Amino acid sequence: MANLVGIFGSAVGPIVAIAAVGYVLATVKEIDPQPLNTAVVYVLAPALVFHSLAVTELEAATLLRVTVGIVAFTGIMWGIAELAGRAVGEREPALSALVLVAIFTNSGNLGIPVSDFAFGEVGRQTAVLFLSVQSVLMYTVGVYVASRSSGSAGLEGVRRVFYIPLVYAVIAALLARAADVVPPADTAAMETLQLVGDASIPLMLLILGIQLARADTASAVSRAWPATALKMGVAPLVGLGVAFLVGFENQTVARVFVLETAMPAAVTPLILTIEFAGSARTDGVLVSEYVSTCVFLTTLLAIPVLTALIAVLQSGVVI
Repeated sequence: MANLVGIFGSAVGPIVAIAAVGYVLATVKEIDPQPLNTAVVYVLAPALVFHSLAVTELEAATLLRVTVGIVAFTGIMWGIAELAGRAVGEREPALSALVLVAIFTNSGNLGIPVSDFAFGEVGRQTAVLFLSVQSVLMYTVGVYVASRSSGSAGLEGVRRVFYIPLVYAVIAALLARAADVVPPADTAAMETLQLVGDASIPLMLLILGIQLARADTASAVSRAWPATALKMGVAPLVGLGVAFLVGFENQTVARVFVLETAMPAAVTPLILTIEFAGSARTDGVLVSEYVSTCVFLTTLLAIPVLTALIAVLQSGVVI
């Protein structure tokens, strides 16, 4: 018990505290998270990604294994979610919403800070890589899933992947490493990048709290449990299995990979659902409310789940 309390205080508690500030702020003041989110997506997060990948001590083989693991995890969870959704009688567009909730994790707003607090610099670097790869999958695989109920025209949204700065930050960092032109870490350029990137972490958590405060969840709670169970119960087990199959040589990277797969539902699926499903309802519930409820429930459940999982991972019992 003492170990769990210590882990909560050092790894999960600070995250909850910052997100709670955002939640309270949104309840007492009218605040639009979109400008903050824009700053993160187009400036702060790309700086974080570039700096982390440029100076990472992770080997190229490890980067490749993490990428393969993320793709494998996404594919397996997609198949499980499709089967589970059909088994409980979900129909479009709720079925696609369930799939999106199940396969995409909050690897940015929550994943990076938790991994950083729990596993240090290697944890942060691995989480940044997870976010980068998953961002590409969200705007390719995710757009396809979200657009299934609205016809093939929705696939035009895949072009958005080419407008995501994170993608170009990854490419630029890898090219700079390959050409051996990355400036030393103590230069003004790299220190500035690190400063800008570090600012993204608390801002991501504030945005998460604001988004949770704005979510309308009451009408969809009873419908959200299947997706919630997949996200917080099945996904970590799949992540653990994938980690064993991929065979990470770096034990810390393997542990962070599993931790990232256990993160709650991402917010991006809500954005995709609103765009492609619009005002569609399923059994009287707006699909957007269904997704926002899943995000809310999985985020609350993540507090005890992540605390326990970090304890297990740090103990070395399973990996």
